[in-house]
Amino acid sequence: MAFDTITEDRPLRAVIAGAGFIGRQWATELLLHPDVSLVGWADLDPSKVPGDHGVPAFGSVTEMLATLRPDFLVNGTVPAAHREVTLAALERGVSVLSEKPMAVSFEEGATMVAAADRARRLFMVSQNRRYLPGLVAYRRTVAELGELAILTSEFYIPYKTVKFLEDLPHPLIQDMAIHLFDAARAISGADPVSVYCESFRPAASWYTGACSATAIFEMTGGLRYVFSGSWSAPGLQTSWTGSWRAIGARGTAVWDGGSVIEAEGVTPAEPEPDVYASRDRFQGLAWALGEFVDALRTGRPPQGEGHDNLASLAMVTSALESALRGERIKSHLYGAT
Repeated sequence: MAFDTITEDRPLRAVIAGAGFIGRQWATELLLHPDVSLVGWADLDPSKVPGDHGVPAFGSVTEMLATLRPDFLVNGTVPAAHREVTLAALERGVSVLSEKPMAVSFEEGATMVAAADRARRLFMVSQNRRYLPGLVAYRRTVAELGELAILTSEFYIPYKTVKFLEDLPHPLIQDMAIHLFDAARAISGADPVSVYCESFRPAASWYTGACSATAIFEMTGGLRYVFSGSWSAPGLQTSWTGSWRAIGARGTAVWDGGSVIEAEGVTPAEPEPDVYASRDRFQGLAWALGEFVDALRTGRPPQGEGHDNLASLAMVTSALESALRGERIKSHLYGAT
């Protein structure tokens, strides 16, 4: 995972791919970071690039990269375009900070990580939930429980606002589950060994695809991680980070996905204030960008570095394959099933 650092005494030159909602959120962070200069923005429809930032708009990522020669690219495109955009940047010696999920398949993700290794460039996937004060505190609390036996999370949100989700055959697993799965790895320190998953559509759902799922993962160390969730769950919704329970050798800790952590057997950690919290800023992005920039300057691998994030992607792709096959399968992280 070695990558070249940038030591010149100048701001890092950044560009964005994708002018949708999340691309605009990243623009806010790039403009606020003192060691970054936003120099370009690309979208298939360049008229979508906001004109008030004073940066040139391109209709092609390759044209933008060739013209501007940036230090890094923020990949805010839709997941189906992640591979093409990320490889275009890495093959031109440009580091990449990508939105989740890394790719739509484990094979695509592995190809991207290998390309970063060949180019000696940093490839990081932003998992913004890892930086939430509640998750950081819960992670510290769970670490005091000793050897974990069971970790569970529930995610229930009645979500109707994003068109591309309606076109996915398994929208919960394909789009949202990566947040919960990556959080499970962050909280437990364990990686997926195998999984049994069922992805399904409730009869009353407004989705055409399988918007609900349950999964049981065997994780390293013998831990069992159990996930259940739905995009089509009216009433009593969880937080966007889910609700959690961890059972260890010394006790149990639960987290509501926000600021409330309760525990028996250990003392729960208190979440610290988020210094970047603001109504105008998408939570967690500033922390991810800061860690990415620090890595480019120092060579310290950040959270979400490509090799590590492959394990989170493997949870998604393996769960999806299990649901399609109707049987427990070996994690893609460990090769063929």
